[in-house]
Amino acid sequence: MKNRTPSTNLSAEDLCFTPAVELREMLRGKLISPVELVQIFLERIERVNPKINAYCTLVPEMALELARKAQSAIMRGEAGMLCGLPVSIKDVTLTAGIRTTFGSKLYEHFVPDTDELIVERLKEAGAVVLGKTNTPEFAAGGSTFNKVFGITRNPWNTDFTVGGSSGGAAAAVAAGLGPLATGSDLGGSLRLPASFCGVVGLRPSPGRVPRHPYKLNWDDLSVQGPIARTVADTALMLEAISGPDSRSPVSWPEKTSFLEAVQNPEVKNLRIAWSDNLNLMPVEQEVLEITRSAIEVFRNLGTEVSEDTPDFSGAKEVALTLRGLRFVALYQDQMADPEFKRWVNPLVQGNIEQGLKLSVRDIARAQRQRSEIWDRVRTFFDKYDLLLTPTTPIPPFPAETQYPTEIAGQPMASYIDWAMLTYAITVVGLPAISVPCGWTKQGLPVGLQIVARRHDEAALLRAAAAYESAAPWAGRRPPL
Repeated sequence: MKNRTPSTNLSAEDLCFTPAVELREMLRGKLISPVELVQIFLERIERVNPKINAYCTLVPEMALELARKAQSAIMRGEAGMLCGLPVSIKDVTLTAGIRTTFGSKLYEHFVPDTDELIVERLKEAGAVVLGKTNTPEFAAGGSTFNKVFGITRNPWNTDFTVGGSSGGAAAAVAAGLGPLATGSDLGGSLRLPASFCGVVGLRPSPGRVPRHPYKLNWDDLSVQGPIARTVADTALMLEAISGPDSRSPVSWPEKTSFLEAVQNPEVKNLRIAWSDNLNLMPVEQEVLEITRSAIEVFRNLGTEVSEDTPDFSGAKEVALTLRGLRFVALYQDQMADPEFKRWVNPLVQGNIEQGLKLSVRDIARAQRQRSEIWDRVRTFFDKYDLLLTPTTPIPPFPAETQYPTEIAGQPMASYIDWAMLTYAITVVGLPAISVPCGWTKQGLPVGLQIVARRHDEAALLRAAAAYESAAPWAGRRPPL
């Protein structure tokens, strides 16, 4: 990986850690070709991926064919927004002609004949799909492991988890196995692994990145979004995959230039709230000390930061109820199949069983509670432009551990309890981003969560870019 490309004077390894926005300019300036770039990434994947298991399926021949098409488009002067840039796809997202297992033995050999909308848009923008990244079964869980492909390990220390459920995506980006990756987020599945892997993960507002085909067309809880190493790269990818589509009834009609938002990240005079824990759960002291350093960074940027917390009372109950309802809607028809009970993770089956126990009153109460929480949080954001919290209450835990059962001496009743700092934000549908903000004494990444008002991803990215500029981290590379 030390050979230098004559036109760029960068080593192959340097190119693997070069921001996507810079690679984009190199490609457009013909300093490197898409085929050369894809070959460099495929070589690094071959060497590094066995150590961390980020990719579960690779398609080198298909990637090189897409790279040749991107090369032709560049030569014709018709380069799309992501033309020639490699990207990975989470293995719960349909990809035409590429195995899509959902992390489940039930779909171990399933090959779709269609692309989901997010993949369709990436290809239209000229991106080159390298393959699929690992995920917990049906994307259920904050630690990435399954019976098909096994455990994905943290690039910074392979003894530890990458989080989940977009764990393979975050690990791939952190390890220099691709500059851009897709993920999905219900309770924190873009933000949690971004925090654990030292990369950027953005959960867009529901409808910002429309979904099709999709079994739950009216869903406003689970979203798809980008993972990248820098805020500008995240903005670039979000711009490519966002925008309205009539096939998604919740799609947001506005198309926004997110790249413009990060070019001049001015945050002076913003009003920002800081919350240690949203009054929902304990946070380990080391994580709190690291993330609270962001308060001074933002104050030095000219913002007003106050310690204040929205009232999220009932958020956990709402999350658990609506999660159960969702799992019943998606999987109840398969529960009677003996193969389902034989192969599917008991955590997934537990969600379905919990959902089947819900009464009409339970569901009605949760919908009413969610509305009440929204009204309180909306009023809170009348006073503040942004909210800051730790992304996770703990640093990465051992890779073989399914989920933490205790935090700061307090037991976690279920496998999603520890994710309530992110899940609470999901309940109210606000856009949120996790950005790296420091390192534990063991050298593991810790993330800062930034939350913006409804549909204000531009403000979110602007603030994240300002923070990144004041507290840079992107030059650090994992020891692989």
